[in-house]
Amino acid sequence: MNKAITDGIVFMPPAFEDGLGVWSSQNGTPGSATYAGSSNAALVPADPEFGSCLELLKTDATQKLRYMGETPILPGCYLRVTARVKAISGNLPGVRIAAYPVDGSGAHVTGLTEAGPTVTLTSYGEVVTVTAILGTGTRGGVDMAWNPAVAGAHIGLDLTGATGGVVRIDDIEIEDATDVFYRKLMDWVDVRDYGAKGDGSTDDSAAFEAADAAAGGREVLVSAGSYYLANHVTFESQVRFEGTVSMPAGKRLTLTKNFDLPSYIDAFGDELDGFERALAALFNFSDHEGLDMKGRRVDLDQPVDVQAVVGNNKTTHSLRTVIRNGQFNALDSTSWNTQTVTSQASYSTSNPTQLTNVVNVANVPVGALVQGVGVGREVYVRAKNVGAGTLTLSRPLFDAVGTQSYTFKRFKYILDFSGFDTLSKFVLSDIEFQCNGRANGVLLAPGGIAFHVRDCFFTKPKDRGLSSPGRGCQGMLIDRCQFLSNEQAMRSQDRSTIALNSNANDVKLRDNRVVMFAHFAVMGGSGHIVSTNHWFQGDGESSGVRQAGLVLTATNVKTTVTGNYIDNNFIEWTNEHDAEPIQNNELSFGGLTITSNIFMASDTANWFRWIVVKPVGAGHFIHGLNISGNVFKSTINNIQRIDRVDSTYAGLDMSRARNIVVEGNAFNGVDQVISNPVTQQFDINTDSSVWTCDFAGVLPFGGRARLATAVVTENAIRNGAGSRVFSMPYAVTEQGTSGTAIALHWPEAVHGRVQVTARMDNPI
Repeated sequence: MNKAITDGIVFMPPAFEDGLGVWSSQNGTPGSATYAGSSNAALVPADPEFGSCLELLKTDATQKLRYMGETPILPGCYLRVTARVKAISGNLPGVRIAAYPVDGSGAHVTGLTEAGPTVTLTSYGEVVTVTAILGTGTRGGVDMAWNPAVAGAHIGLDLTGATGGVVRIDDIEIEDATDVFYRKLMDWVDVRDYGAKGDGSTDDSAAFEAADAAAGGREVLVSAGSYYLANHVTFESQVRFEGTVSMPAGKRLTLTKNFDLPSYIDAFGDELDGFERALAALFNFSDHEGLDMKGRRVDLDQPVDVQAVVGNNKTTHSLRTVIRNGQFNALDSTSWNTQTVTSQASYSTSNPTQLTNVVNVANVPVGALVQGVGVGREVYVRAKNVGAGTLTLSRPLFDAVGTQSYTFKRFKYILDFSGFDTLSKFVLSDIEFQCNGRANGVLLAPGGIAFHVRDCFFTKPKDRGLSSPGRGCQGMLIDRCQFLSNEQAMRSQDRSTIALNSNANDVKLRDNRVVMFAHFAVMGGSGHIVSTNHWFQGDGESSGVRQAGLVLTATNVKTTVTGNYIDNNFIEWTNEHDAEPIQNNELSFGGLTITSNIFMASDTANWFRWIVVKPVGAGHFIHGLNISGNVFKSTINNIQRIDRVDSTYAGLDMSRARNIVVEGNAFNGVDQVISNPVTQQFDINTDSSVWTCDFAGVLPFGGRARLATAVVTENAIRNGAGSRVFSMPYAVTEQGTSGTAIALHWPEAVHGRVQVTARMDNPI
């Protein structure tokens, strides 16, 4: 780089022989004294070494020689000033290159170094070369490092030391020496050329902004050093970091042209700090929709409190925002330890999502799991009011009226979004959460819509893969993710980790693989789609116990479970998040479709069931259930049947069942096939006028034979005399102690065979 060549800039001052009127004995500014006609200066036309030169008698303590023309000083351009000098007689002086820096208006810029190193002359007639380099960058080899306020300089030299000496000075040379620092033409600008110090304490914010403004499409180089930035800095240019930066917690570095995690790690010299700084920029409008981790792994010894990192008092965010393509690795640290608090509180159904009179409420952390008598699964503390002594819960409690002691467990998550009030349209894509049995995966915000996790791995979470402490899971999408339990070596019934939970509506779980958790998903709300997932929870124990894989905690769920591989676990349908669980003329269990799934069990206890309804209040019934087109297969041991009503708290009112379809399923290793409607053959070989056709066992969930929809005789019906009887019977339903039989009443005693179709429900 040479500005004299590339830009035609003239740096060289005129020769002395052209006249001394442009050479000043002062600072070189307009109006200062010149050497023209001075008694202590003369031109020598033919010196043996110099040719034409200036002979100068030193009369001042510091004898100045300054060119009165203003030599331009340009950012990124370094000037070498050279003078050849020899002593003629008298005292031997010191010689140094010197200059007088000025700003764009010609005013002196103070506080800068204005002279190079001094060379002392030691003999007469010896030619000594004195040189110095000046420019706007603080870097090794620059003798006069100035800031960008300098626009020009009056350049020359000083004679120092004793007076009375006579010296001769060859013409002063000024040349572009930028190539000393840049070995070739560069397509970047260096922040040091714009005044950055890189000393770790000087505020280099303005220099960074100036370099960015001057880049003009070139790359900005943050050369080696430690740069302190006291203010927000935004780069509109591509940036490359050789040095590192530090900033106060509330300030942001925004890299708009290379907004990715490796750039931030290079900038801050630390993986975690780099990630958090990038995250702050992302949420505060970095001009990017997402942060690309570029495959980098970030080691964490503590949770990332995303809202605190983002700063700016930001509690809501609804722009589509993505973190993609990386890995988080939880290191061994006590920061991951679960915080457990036990406290007494009161509960009333009049305010079903609140605990009152909470003892030591200030110690109960928001986002904690709530455990106690009458508390359903996955109930979290959504908010707290210390002054009022209350806690707001994510879900109601089903049987906790009164005062009792509760346990609150605050799990620690790699990414914790719970500090936001609402977070919508946020996406995690192609990320592995290496929890390593130490940390948990992701904690959602209490509110928000369409949180999306796709193509991610949650590996060995300590307690939870993904938790929703409120309604931030509304419309949540979990696609093509893998959840790998830390409890795979344990018996199924001993596992306690849960892959995920939800509280709000319209959640989609699609194409996921979930390995050996206590539960795959505990889902409140309704309107869910659970499709083409594979979750398995078996173990090596003979005749083993299994836990629920999918837990639905609302009654009228309007949910489809389709095309899944449900392996060694069951679907549990309950209403454990209902503050008043007794049926009171509201919608009961309904709106569930279970179709085209593979249900598998291996070496389980024969009382194992794949579909379990568990009411926690009396009076409930099923009014809308479709179980069709599924394959049920048990290996090693047969199981008795696929369905069960868990009556731990209450049973179902089967007299109110309606709109239940169970058909087209395949059963292997299952003793009792079920169906609704169901057709069975009955052979009556002894003449009787009343035939009892019992459907016990074959009707789902212990249902009653409420309807006889068809009676078809097969071959002739005959009386005791052997004569054919052409009269048809009438049917009386719900006979027997369990109401599972249909009585066919004939006009006379007969025998024969019939095919009877019964229903356990009213289909309308």
